[in-house]
Amino acid sequence: MNRRRMGGKKELAAAEYLAGCGYRILERNFYSRAGEIDLVAAEGGYLVFIEVKYRSTDAFGYPEEAVTLKKQRTIVGTARYYMLKNGYPPETPCRFDVVAITGEKIRLVKNAFEG
Repeated sequence: MNRRRMGGKKELAAAEYLAGCGYRILERNFYSRAGEIDLVAAEGGYLVFIEVKYRSTDAFGYPEEAVTLKKQRTIVGTARYYMLKNGYPPETPCRFDVVAITGEKIRLVKNAFEG
């Protein structure tokens, strides 16, 4: 299976997992010039921007370790644009979560980094 198809499959699995955890998925694959956000959701009074990372095994590290400082900055910039485009005020409570998938095991890392 190519990377794009596998990524889409894992993002769908992540969205289903999050829905089961009480998240309301607002958008999948939000694109802008600044970058991409895999999932945007509402949960517990927060607007949540979610990065999904997949590895078939943890032999080369955990999936969440791939969310580098550079990637975090890209996500934060894209999140700001999302909020502006969709009319969210700057004081909207936001959070950045990571869904790490290793094989078929899914882990949620809430508040994985600061915006």
